[in-house]
Amino acid sequence: MELRKIQKTRGGTFFVTLPKEWAVKNGINQGSVVSTSVTSDGHLIIDPQYNLEPVPQTVILKPSPLLSREIIGKYLLGYDILRVEAKDRITVEQREIVKETSSRLIGLEIIEEDFNKMVMQCLLEQSALPPEKVLRREHLITSGMYNDALTALVEGDVQLAKNVVARDNEADRLYFLLVRILRTVIQNPRLSEKLEISPIDCLDYRLTASLVESVGDLASQIADYATRLGGKRLDMEYLKPFIKLYRAVHESYNDALTAFLSRNVTIATSVRNRKVEVTEAHHQTDSACNALPMDVAQNIISTTSLINQIYDYSVDISDLTTPKGS
Repeated sequence: MELRKIQKTRGGTFFVTLPKEWAVKNGINQGSVVSTSVTSDGHLIIDPQYNLEPVPQTVILKPSPLLSREIIGKYLLGYDILRVEAKDRITVEQREIVKETSSRLIGLEIIEEDFNKMVMQCLLEQSALPPEKVLRREHLITSGMYNDALTALVEGDVQLAKNVVARDNEADRLYFLLVRILRTVIQNPRLSEKLEISPIDCLDYRLTASLVESVGDLASQIADYATRLGGKRLDMEYLKPFIKLYRAVHESYNDALTAFLSRNVTIATSVRNRKVEVTEAHHQTDSACNALPMDVAQNIISTTSLINQIYDYSVDISDLTTPKGS
């Protein structure tokens, strides 16, 4: 950090000199024009390239056992064009990896392909994708997955359980997209202003998105337990505490996201205050399992543990809620 002293002309205009090294690096001379903008948190941004179109970021990848992870990693880092180039030729297996991986990433399309090269390009306009909307969509999917997973378990609906597992891929796609957007926002103050999200907010969004994605994973595990029961419908007489637990946690999860996005501390506090209700319903469910067949009881107890994890994630999300104006 370099400190510079503010000066003032006789006419009352304030001014400060620019660092010479920075000016030379950006081709600034006497008479050059730069743009200035003030961020919502009071920072002044001086942009010497305000009139230039952004240059697409390109990266070249070599086929390797880690090709899928490399593609995902570069996508998350904000690269626009990903070129997979082989010295000789790209094998059938490698082509399938590229196609399968690109299908998991929203906006990433294969635009060119020949015997030793595959080119992917992200066709999204990120300024048109506010992080709040993407996070809301991710939450709606995982909340529905949780609801349907429990319904499938109680009613013995194997097809619904399989549908829940399939939807986890869409939740993952939205998570990857949101991480890409947030990383781009942090590096681009202009985009930060346009989307009305500060770099500090991006950190909370990233953590919340990760927790939401984890809820989707837990919902898939619950659906897996429903599948294991092979369509066996559960006896509701013994599972009233289990239904109470499921509903309390579902409400907590939805309230946690609402609190985070609306910055409503009152709703956030109510999520943590349900701890006693959730704990009591958990204990009652464990006791009720004593009257159930062994295979059913084991699946219910395992599911109860997963539901408790979802509640814990809900509390974590609500704890990230900051008051309006902070």
